[in-house]
Amino acid sequence: MHRTGADKRSRAARNAAAGLMLSAALIACSSAPLSPYTTATPPLVLVAAQQAGVRDDRARFREIYCAVLEARGQTLPDYRPCEQALTRVGEEPAASGRPVDLGPSRRHLIVGFVPGLGWECFADWLHATGSVRSHLAQFGYDARLIEVGGLADTEHNARQIRDAILAMPAGERRLVLVGYSKGAPDLLEAIVSYPEIRPYVAAVISAAGAIGGSPLANNARESQADLLQHWPGARCKSDEHAVASLRTDVRQIWLAQHPLPLDFPYYSLVTYPSPDHISRILHGSYDKLSKIDARNDSQLIFYDEVIPGSTLVGFVNADHWAVAVPIDRSHPTITAAFVTENAYPREALLEALLRFVEEDLDSAATQ
Repeated sequence: MHRTGADKRSRAARNAAAGLMLSAALIACSSAPLSPYTTATPPLVLVAAQQAGVRDDRARFREIYCAVLEARGQTLPDYRPCEQALTRVGEEPAASGRPVDLGPSRRHLIVGFVPGLGWECFADWLHATGSVRSHLAQFGYDARLIEVGGLADTEHNARQIRDAILAMPAGERRLVLVGYSKGAPDLLEAIVSYPEIRPYVAAVISAAGAIGGSPLANNARESQADLLQHWPGARCKSDEHAVASLRTDVRQIWLAQHPLPLDFPYYSLVTYPSPDHISRILHGSYDKLSKIDARNDSQLIFYDEVIPGSTLVGFVNADHWAVAVPIDRSHPTITAAFVTENAYPREALLEALLRFVEEDLDSAATQ
């Protein structure tokens, strides 16, 4: 009994240490301006989404997501009513009233997920159950993780994405690529740099993607992210350029110099949580970003998550971690103390996202 109690205390201590490392590694502590004076960026302008060539289709996605949540009810984890799952921003277009098909996938799409900064470091610690993949498989979607360097720059990870895609038995136009957080610029880099993968791609999705970078990265040090190498079970190595590739000037210059190919459509799913849906451990970074704009998910400002010329799918009422990192399901102690708003119906969200994209692809094919 003594040894069992010691093991439990040791495990709790490791979990608590992991939570503290989480905070130290990912929340910048510098008091320097988040957006310092510079003349290095291209000329920029902040305009309404439509003026930036973005198609607003939030109303249809809301219809699909609400239908999925209603149909699945509370059989899936972390159920949340539709009105609480999405954030209404401005005036959404009117709902279409069209029926929502909840049957099997007609295109049998393969979904490739590109994770964000540090995923390779803490993936084993998360003990993810694969519930998203198994849920999507029921409807004919084949979900796969595309592994990239957790602490590597976009060029390195783009090559890994290219190699992973060419190794898939995907067939033409069946692959939907989803980039989360830093995974989104990694993915765009691969699309631009390696045209040989484009024939396999049906669509590209930014999910809370760092498209325009994060002001938090502007004065952050690589050594802060490098702490993730000491995470329990970490298997990542730093190339000392991961954080730099998320700086706003780096991402804005890259976008200005690299027009995206038009071989397939792009979609943007944005995290836009109400302040009471920010986890306690993320309040510090949320407050820092709020000095620029309070409409942030604790890591990214909402307008920096949109791919230029894409379709705006929706605004998700979840913070940056809640939308994709299921800490609440495997580490309840840390969740209760630190990651307090991590619960979110991710399985339903991904099902709705894929159904929306598939419907949109079918519509485009008949025009």
